Amino acid sequence: MADLSKTQFFQIEQTPELSAQEVLRSVYASLAEKGYDPVSQIVGYIMSGDPTYVTSYKNARSMIMKVERDELVEEMFQAYIEAKGW
Repeated sequence: MADLSKTQFFQIEQTPELSAQEVLRSVYASLAEKGYDPVSQIVGYIMSGDPTYVTSYKNARSMIMKVERDELVEEMFQAYIEAKGW
C-alpha cells in the first residue's frame, strides 16, 4: 500500500505542439477523407467558432480547437500572399 503521508509526483507526457500550418494540413486531409468540402468546413469553423464543423475523425476537431482561430486565418492569409507572390 502506498504511503499517503508523502507528496506524490506524477509524470505527464507532453504532446508536441503543432503549428497552425500542420494543424490545417491534417484537418484538411481528415475532412477530405471523410468526403466533406474541407474549405467550406474550415471556413464555417473559423467564422462561427462551432467545432462541429470539423470532424472528430483522426482527432481533427481536438487539434483545430488547440489553435486560436485568428492564428488559423493568419496562416491561411500568409500562404495566400506567398502563393500570389505579393
